[in-house]
Amino acid sequence: MSGSFPSGGFGGFGPNLSTDSLWQGLDQLRTAFEKRVTPRMGRGDVRAAVLALLAERPMHGYQIIREIEERSGGSWKPSAGSVYPTLQLLADEGLISAEESNGRKTYALTEAGRDEAAERTAPWESAETRDRPGFTALPKAGVELAQAATQVQRTGTPEQVDQAVAVLDEARRRLYAILAQD
Repeated sequence: MSGSFPSGGFGGFGPNLSTDSLWQGLDQLRTAFEKRVTPRMGRGDVRAAVLALLAERPMHGYQIIREIEERSGGSWKPSAGSVYPTLQLLADEGLISAEESNGRKTYALTEAGRDEAAERTAPWESAETRDRPGFTALPKAGVELAQAATQVQRTGTPEQVDQAVAVLDEARRRLYAILAQD
């Protein structure tokens, strides 16, 4: 992360630290953290996820996006720009069919699609995901903590800000204590 913060260091930390520079630094940290939290999944992962979900029941595109996010514990929310082209490709390959109802297309597996889905493992069930529980939980929790702290700074009273600082100091000490355990 070298070079990603202002020349005064991380948010201007130092002897002349101002509240604004502290929160600007926290915002920069949150932004940098957010960029690392969201995993980039490959085209094959989207394909496998769509097939796995449609093997359970017919769905429309937005349901697929929401379900992937839920099954991955919030660590992966594919964009419409990756899901809808995948749906079109699967339809072109004859693996899914689309039926329009109430202005929405609902997708279902064809027989060939069921065969293909049976050969694949859903990305959220892969060995890599199972073997690393919480891999994305800690960065996500850090981002959410930074967002809450930023909100307290922007809208809280001076007393609330003081309370938040005490909570953050205690959290930092407790995190280091976790590492110090045998």
